[in-house]
Amino acid sequence: MDLFAHSWHALRAAIAALPDEDFDQPSGCAGWLVRDLVCHLVIDAQDVLITLVTPTEAEPTADAATYWELLDAPPTGEDPLDALIPRLAAAYGEPRWLKFHLDDVGSAAGRAAGLADPALRVSTQDKVLTAGDYLSAYVLEWTLHHLDLTAHLPSAAAAPAETLAAARASLETIAGAPFPAALSDEAALRVGTGRRTPTDAERAALGELAAKLPFVLG
Repeated sequence: MDLFAHSWHALRAAIAALPDEDFDQPSGCAGWLVRDLVCHLVIDAQDVLITLVTPTEAEPTADAATYWELLDAPPTGEDPLDALIPRLAAAYGEPRWLKFHLDDVGSAAGRAAGLADPALRVSTQDKVLTAGDYLSAYVLEWTLHHLDLTAHLPSAAAAPAETLAAARASLETIAGAPFPAALSDEAALRVGTGRRTPTDAERAALGELAAKLPFVLG
């Protein structure tokens, strides 16, 4: 629960500090500018709020790792929902309105997460899991999108070391194998999820795991 709060606060703070011109820069998500990524995070925050008020008595069918589904290929931005995001983001006009909405809804999502009982069972995307597992899964979501935010903005605040390490551990659980120590947490996450291709040295260090890449999460 603490890592959820830490990763979410760090990501929102990094966005709040961006100058307006950075919103027109590309993000690490294919086909999306930074403003599109921020718009997606508004929807993510809404999803957190909706899920935390959707309790169920059903038995859990997923945990923090199996919440994620592995896709066959990285998104291209052409999926109908993905393609909708740039239009929604453009409708905000000035970046300040995107910042305001993210702060408003994002703060509410953070407060709801802090008040949630980790043992509460919630339902989302035809899955049932505890609120604790659901919020743990979102540590990976927030951290990967923090990397997407900074992909072409080296001056933006980086993701915290603690959440990078936690996200790496989550990805290793999903992958069923550890990434080599030669790869930093950031490199493991970027390479492991297909956000960039491994260098020759990284591919050699990855060994047999290289053939399984990327682990595209959906």
